[in-house]
Amino acid sequence: MPTVQVTKRPTIASASISLPCSPLLKQLYLNRGIKSAEELDNSTKSLLHAQQLKGITEACELLYQALLSSQKIIVVGDFDADGATSTALSILALRGLGFTNIDYLIPNRFDYGYGLSPEIVELAIARGAQLLMTVDNGISSISGVKYAKDNGLKVLVTDHHLPGEEIPQADAIVNPNQEGCPFPSKNLAGVGVAFYVMLALRAFMQQKGYFTNIKAPNLATLLDIVALGTVADVVVLDANNRTLVQQGLARIRAGVCRVGISALISVAKRNQVQLVASDLGFSLGPRLNAAGRLDEMSFGVELLLCENVEQANILANELDALNQSRREIEQSMQEEALKNLADLALDESNIPHAICLFESEWHQGVIGLVASRIKEKYYRPTIAFAKAGNGEIKASARSIPGVHIRDMLDLVDKKLPGVILKFGGHAMAAGLSLKETDFELFATTLNRVLEEQVSTELLNNIILSDGQLSGHQFTLEQAQELRDAGPWGQGFPAPLFDGVFKILQQRLVGEKHLKMTLEVDGKAIEAIAFNVDVALWPNPTLKKANCVYRLDVNEFRGNRTVQMLIEYLQPE
Repeated sequence: MPTVQVTKRPTIASASISLPCSPLLKQLYLNRGIKSAEELDNSTKSLLHAQQLKGITEACELLYQALLSSQKIIVVGDFDADGATSTALSILALRGLGFTNIDYLIPNRFDYGYGLSPEIVELAIARGAQLLMTVDNGISSISGVKYAKDNGLKVLVTDHHLPGEEIPQADAIVNPNQEGCPFPSKNLAGVGVAFYVMLALRAFMQQKGYFTNIKAPNLATLLDIVALGTVADVVVLDANNRTLVQQGLARIRAGVCRVGISALISVAKRNQVQLVASDLGFSLGPRLNAAGRLDEMSFGVELLLCENVEQANILANELDALNQSRREIEQSMQEEALKNLADLALDESNIPHAICLFESEWHQGVIGLVASRIKEKYYRPTIAFAKAGNGEIKASARSIPGVHIRDMLDLVDKKLPGVILKFGGHAMAAGLSLKETDFELFATTLNRVLEEQVSTELLNNIILSDGQLSGHQFTLEQAQELRDAGPWGQGFPAPLFDGVFKILQQRLVGEKHLKMTLEVDGKAIEAIAFNVDVALWPNPTLKKANCVYRLDVNEFRGNRTVQMLIEYLQPE
């Protein structure tokens, strides 16, 4: 496995920014590129304006005309958390705006695959669709949009994925990443795009005088859903996305959120009042995703649409059970993948630029998680394949910083025309399919492309630390300030610190989590490292450890204490 290098994040000096926070937090903000206090304004007034999105006026006109003529609108979503939140948000917003003739469709990944395919259009036609609105998909659905248009349907595409060389001939497209779109933030998740479309539609309807005798809905009530989908889809938390997430979190913490989200928080055993962005990504998101991975994502959509607390709890428990099954399947697949890689005796001298894995018995819905785990272990772009029927295999790809996996697939496609049957995605994650007989050819060519395009420096696993903390900074107040200071996430990483500490106590909890007491400047501080190598830990002969950690607040039976969350642990 590649050696992990802990490197201090570059320190950026600035005496001109005045921020109402501790000197530590001010420096953390500076080191993450914050240049003014305005960039930390998470109020709704700081949000970018919807009119900057290309195609937004055409989208509003389509939807408004559909309302006036009572056209049947069907929202077509994706089968992940972003797709579920996008779908639920669109349905709830349209209902609030006065639309009644609406429905939704989420393709089952096992029967139909991703996106607006001709087969999904057929299902929509059978349900009486006259206008299709895609959310979190559609920009690569060339044939599906054509089929819909050929059958007399109107099509509105809302998406955030990168377009290919050809875009669908839809009646309107809203995607911040489409050519010629001036919207400054290219990092909106699918649910963010859907939210902006609904904001623009409400303004459009106000201009038309639609709300003269009825009250326009407060769409800010949907920001809890926006926050969940944005964090779960691991998009970059730029200033605009941070505002969307922070506003959603504030609603959730205040208890004014969808009952389905509260139910998910409950089954995940999180504290709703203290919820942070990472809880959305690591606790709620996976449970919502489990529906699309193992069953029907409509379970997840129905949970978010649900108005009844009792029914929401039933659905949340079903999702929790699905998530447990997903974990068991994933663990088995991961062990198989690691065994196969161990047989290759990979070390730093012979790890390929990309790892491609295929097992005929692997579960199609879990391959993305397996790719993610292998990527973390070997620090290489990883693509995991499973059988898709008819001699085809389907894959999920996960990448490392600096390697744009969708662009790499595009280069492979140019070298091997016709071998990749379809692909799409963005920098850190993508999906593709090909014939099973072309697996070896694809893997060889992908590695050749990466050897040509990617410098070896990018393949070094470097952890950026914000440096060492002094003993007086290990306080509950400091930990709480850092916890509240986010939202932290992709592109705006949570503060990490490093140091060598004396181990006072160590023991396993929950089979593979290491609970420790470390000495910090004469004080005993509790620490926990999740999913440690139980062959190495605990080890009573080890008296010191090199730790990269987050400073956090631990709550147990009403007591709140400082805790170190260990992200990287090495014997010293």
